[in-house]
Amino acid sequence: MISLNKLALKVVDEIIEKKDILRVEVLKAENGATIIDCGVKAEGGYEAGIYLAQVCLAGLARITLHHREYGDVVLPVIDQFIEHPVLACMASQYAGWRISHEKYFAMGSGPARALAKKPKKLYKEIGYEDDSDEAVLVLEASKLPNTDVLNIIAEKCGVTPNNLYVLVASTSSIAGSIQISCRIAETGIHRLHTLHFPLDKIISAAGVCPIAPVHPDPTIMMGRTNDALIYAGETFYIVDFENEDELRDFVEKAPSSKSPSYGKPFFEIFKEANYDFYKIDPGLFAPAKITVYNIKTGNTLTDGEVNLEVLKKSWKL
Repeated sequence: MISLNKLALKVVDEIIEKKDILRVEVLKAENGATIIDCGVKAEGGYEAGIYLAQVCLAGLARITLHHREYGDVVLPVIDQFIEHPVLACMASQYAGWRISHEKYFAMGSGPARALAKKPKKLYKEIGYEDDSDEAVLVLEASKLPNTDVLNIIAEKCGVTPNNLYVLVASTSSIAGSIQISCRIAETGIHRLHTLHFPLDKIISAAGVCPIAPVHPDPTIMMGRTNDALIYAGETFYIVDFENEDELRDFVEKAPSSKSPSYGKPFFEIFKEANYDFYKIDPGLFAPAKITVYNIKTGNTLTDGEVNLEVLKKSWKL
């Protein structure tokens, strides 16, 4: 079986080799763990963001940068094509590990989750276990983890601290913004999962998503990155599905526009919910548009649309 951590470590080795070009900083913690700062104190950049996203996806994706016209606006975007999408997106990339210790908080994603079984129910459903004595984790955080946090992560993953590799980027960084846009295919798979779509029917995945401009306020930046996914993220899935009427029902329910919370910049929605994620309809956390190619019938199903007006308001374009 594929080892997500071993695949991701190959990407980590490239990052370390190119650290000066990527403008990242490689640090050794007191316990021997390796910390790679991609956008906290380090400057990072576009390529650092791509590498960070590759680590999240355990190296199972091809990701490129380019520009795309949206009416009268040209925006930088990411393109991604993903192999083994359920493993890459759900078993690895999905930010399913809330790491909290004293005053430190971060959202953890990447293949180390598979070793720590975060969340356990998901890995049981997917039927995946990783066998690796090295762990690779990506943290979305405004601070670098201290030794205590690193020891906790290593213990949960069942590895020695010197075999732990942790990459960190703030949402308010170029690399952080890019790696969130690179979650577009995962956002769609996660939405389908909440609708009880059988994940084993997904063969391949792809996505395109604009890159949110950086803002120093992390809450505003969280809004901008979510808006990139919700209002302009487009996803494409190749599936093998027998009942096409049932498949059409999934596709019609999946886009973010079907949520009653849809229509305003995410920061405004979050503010109205008193900054409580749990008061926001979970159906909002979905791509703007979803297209499904069914190899069983040769038919293409699509729903949703890009909403540039909300994006313009959110990003002050």
